[in-house]
Amino acid sequence: MSLGFQDVTLLKPTTFMNNSGAALAEYKADDLIVVHDDLDLPEGDVRVKVGGGAGGHNGLRSVIGHLGPDFVRVRVGVGRPPPGIGVTDYVLGKMDAAVRDAVPRATDAVEAVVEDGLQAAMNRFNARA
Repeated sequence: MSLGFQDVTLLKPTTFMNNSGAALAEYKADDLIVVHDDLDLPEGDVRVKVGGGAGGHNGLRSVIGHLGPDFVRVRVGVGRPPPGIGVTDYVLGKMDAAVRDAVPRATDAVEAVVEDGLQAAMNRFNARA
């Protein structure tokens, strides 16, 4: 598939999330944009960054283990679980409307990285309202 003048491939690993890095092992970190949920962002927020740690995210831990930490990330905020609900049940449960509504913005963020470059995408999606 093409995005602008770039050939792109959309990957959805068939591994368990905790082993998603294995599905990306044949790629270079410079060639990837990883889209993932982020408990540390409010529900529905979308942010773009490069590098960083796993922040307790087992899927990111796996990707970092296979590729190192320096890949582009599109982070989709899911917020923190309410009291009494564990993180695993929360992130595997029903998707909140704000998170569902963020999916098109996350798509736009990926397109912006590819078409406009990382810095322009970060300036656009990381600006505070």
